[in-house]
Amino acid sequence: MTDAQPPNQPPPLAAAAQTIITECDAKLERYRAALDAGADPAVVTEWISQTQAERARAEADLHTHSSNRPRRMSRTEIKDLVQALGDIATVRRDADPTDKAEVYQRLGLRLTYQPETQTVRAAVNLSAHRGVMVRVRGGT
Repeated sequence: MTDAQPPNQPPPLAAAAQTIITECDAKLERYRAALDAGADPAVVTEWISQTQAERARAEADLHTHSSNRPRRMSRTEIKDLVQALGDIATVRRDADPTDKAEVYQRLGLRLTYQPETQTVRAAVNLSAHRGVMVRVRGGT
C-alpha cells in the first residue's frame, strides 16, 4: 500500500511558486550588489520593493498549494489504520442484527440474498447521503 501511493512531489503550482521565490532571492542579491557598486538608491529601492512584493505573493501561493496536498502515509500509519479497520470489522461482525440493519439503512445499503447462487448482492443509494439525515424513532 505504501508503494501504491503517489510520490511526494509538490504540485505544479507549488513548484512554480518556489521557482519565483528562488528567482526573487537572486534578484535581491543582484540589487544589493548594484547598491554596493554605486547605483542610484532610489531606483534600486523601487526594484527591491517590487521584487519583495512578488516574493510575498509567491510565498502565499506556495503555502496555499503545499498545505492542500495530501501527504503520503508511512508504513506504520497504514499498519495502524488496517488494524483499526480490522477491529471495526470484528465489532460489526459481533454487533446486534437490529443495530447492523439500522447502520446499513443509514448508509443506504441494501443487501439482497440470491438463493440460487447463494450470493448476496449489495447496492448503495448514494443520493441518501445528500442533505441532512433525520432519524425518527417511536410512533412518529
